[in-house]
Amino acid sequence: MKKKWLARLGNVNRELLLIFTIILIAGFINFFLEGQRLVLTLYNLPTLFAGYYFGRRRAVQAALASILIVCWLNLANPAALATAQGPRWHQLMAWSDIAIWSGLLLITAYVTGTLYSLKEQRLRDLREAYNGVLEILSQFIAHDQYTQHHSYRVSVYAAQIARHMGLAEERVEDVRVAALLHDIGKLDVSRNLLYKAARLTDEEIEEMKTHVQKGIARLSPVGGSLRRVLPIILAHHDKFDGTGYRPSRGAEIPLEARIISVADVYDSLVSDRPYRKAMSPFEARDIIVKGSGNDFDPGVVAAFELAFRTQILEVPEVPV
Repeated sequence: MKKKWLARLGNVNRELLLIFTIILIAGFINFFLEGQRLVLTLYNLPTLFAGYYFGRRRAVQAALASILIVCWLNLANPAALATAQGPRWHQLMAWSDIAIWSGLLLITAYVTGTLYSLKEQRLRDLREAYNGVLEILSQFIAHDQYTQHHSYRVSVYAAQIARHMGLAEERVEDVRVAALLHDIGKLDVSRNLLYKAARLTDEEIEEMKTHVQKGIARLSPVGGSLRRVLPIILAHHDKFDGTGYRPSRGAEIPLEARIISVADVYDSLVSDRPYRKAMSPFEARDIIVKGSGNDFDPGVVAAFELAFRTQILEVPEVPV
């Protein structure tokens, strides 16, 4: 029962929790310091809601309006906030309380409005990235269905390996997106070269390698959080021992790229290619394990083996 309650509390919107906490704290402070002025807490509500629903600018405007209203109310009817009672020094203390409340209200307006701005920025980033991914993936379907299916399978394998390595869900999502887009540069590579049934010449291999830079060039104009995956895509053909497309090695290669490297090679091995038939999953697994420490990060290979043994490297039907 206790766990269920904790789970529910964890799902509560943190921003709403902050708002209610501020209200409770303000209520207690007003009650213990000056019970008659507890009514001031009610003037916090418009500011909090303005910050949460309309942003920082509206929150500060609401706070200033509330402060002006309270000051006008205190001047017009001092008894309403109990500032007319007692000697003059008591009245000055009451005004100082209002000044402190005004400062705290402005700070609250700024903080709450900032939370709104951050939320909106995240949503804009997600929309930009999502629209960009949709536009790019639509080109896969129209031009190269094999590459689209391969990228989808690699994204599934890579995400499972990343989870087995204990990566945070945000990094797992970066791995998944980068895997979906890692071969986008092949749209600018000759179809004849991609589907050549014989082994590639040295010149053709060099041309094929250009798909990484071409992919980065295609993706660079896309804004938002998608920019985070560009270094991953750029490094997905780098090898752990430094003999890959670029000379980077070991920890110099982003971990997400090291994960995609294993998933990419595994799917290539278990898929039919123009120049050879597919291997069995066990044969492909053995090749991946043999490349540990040279082509692949040993930690990633260990996570891959664990995922392989638990039979979670299974791909659902490719959506088209």
